[in-house]
Amino acid sequence: MNDVEERPESDRLSGACHPRFTPQVFGHDDAAQVFLDAYNAGRLHHAWLISGAPGIGKATLAWAIARFLLLRQDNAPVETLDHPVDHPDLALINALSHPGLALYRRAWDVKDARFNQNISVDDIRALKSAFALKATKGAKRVVIIDAADDMNRAAGNALLKLLEEPPDDVVILLVVHRPHRLLPTIKSRCLSLKCAPLADDALLRALRQAGFDPARDLGAVTALAGGSVGAAIALLQGDGLQIYADIVALFAKPGPLLRPQALALADACAGPKARERYVQTEHLIALFLNRLCTSCLTGLPGQDAAQNEREIMTRLCHTPTQARRWAALAGDVAARMNHARAVNLDPASVILDTLLKIDHEAGALLSV
Repeated sequence: MNDVEERPESDRLSGACHPRFTPQVFGHDDAAQVFLDAYNAGRLHHAWLISGAPGIGKATLAWAIARFLLLRQDNAPVETLDHPVDHPDLALINALSHPGLALYRRAWDVKDARFNQNISVDDIRALKSAFALKATKGAKRVVIIDAADDMNRAAGNALLKLLEEPPDDVVILLVVHRPHRLLPTIKSRCLSLKCAPLADDALLRALRQAGFDPARDLGAVTALAGGSVGAAIALLQGDGLQIYADIVALFAKPGPLLRPQALALADACAGPKARERYVQTEHLIALFLNRLCTSCLTGLPGQDAAQNEREIMTRLCHTPTQARRWAALAGDVAARMNHARAVNLDPASVILDTLLKIDHEAGALLSV
C-alpha cells in the first residue's frame, strides 16, 4: 500500500482505497461523455462541477478525468477516459507528486488527531501560487477540490477570483455533495457533470472492484445503500445490516417496545470508540422511517432489507394519513439528532429516546 494512502485522508471512504487508486468508473457514462464531447470539440472548459449524493463515485470520476488530462500525449479525439496503465507518470499521480496536479481537501490536524472542519482560504490561495509558473506548451494542469462544499466563505470567495481569471491550461474539478452550499457565482462559472446514484449492477461491479462481494446480502445492501458505494461499504464492513435488522425487529409484534433489545441497541453506541456505530445507527433509524413512509405510498421496491420488513411496515403504515404522520416524525427525529450532535448529548440516551418516540407513534397510530 502506498505510504500516502496510509495517512488519514478526508476524501477517502473508510475501508476503501482512495479514489486516485480506483482504476474504473462505473455508472457515470453520461457525465463522462459530456466531458469527452467538450474535449473532442476543442471546447474544454476550465472548471467542472461534479455533483451528486455522497459515495456514488464522483471523486472516482474526477480522478479518471485528471489522469486522462495529465497522461494525454496528443489532442486526438477519444472515446473513453481510459489511460495507459503503464504510463511512467501514473506513479507520480498516485503519490500526489505530479507537478501538474494539485489536490485540496480538509487537512488532517496531527495535534488534535482530527480533520479540519473546512477547506480554508489559505488552501485556496495556495492554489494560485501552485500554478504561477506557465505550463509546458500543450500540457494540462489539474486541480481537484474534494469536497468543494467544505470550503468556508472566505475560501469560496478566493476560488471565485481564480475562476474569474483562470490560469492558462488549468482545469479545476470541484467534487460537490451539496451544491446549494456553493456561492451561486461559483456554480455559474462551472460546467456541470451530474452523477446519479448507481443502478444495482453498477453498484455491484463497483463493490467488487473495491474488494467487496456482497453476494449473500446483495438484496439488503442494494435496498439500503441507495445507489451509493460508500453506503454499501459501510453496511458491509461494519454491523450495518444487523443494526438495521435489529431496528426492524423491535417493531415485529404489536405491543410495547422490546425494551431489553432497545437498550442493547442504544448501549452499543456509547463511548468514544463507538462513534462510527452511533452515526450509522442514527442513519439507519432515519432510513427505517423513510422506508416506512415509502412502503405505504409506493411500496418497497426489490427485496426486504430485513426479515419480514414488508409485513411489519404494512402493519405500521397502511394509509396516507399514517404516512404523513410518520414523515412528520422523521423530520422531528432528524432535527433532534442534529441538535444532540451539536450539544454533544449522550449517544446511548439519544438512540433510546428516538426508539421510544417511534414506539409511541406506532402505539398512537395503531390505537386509532
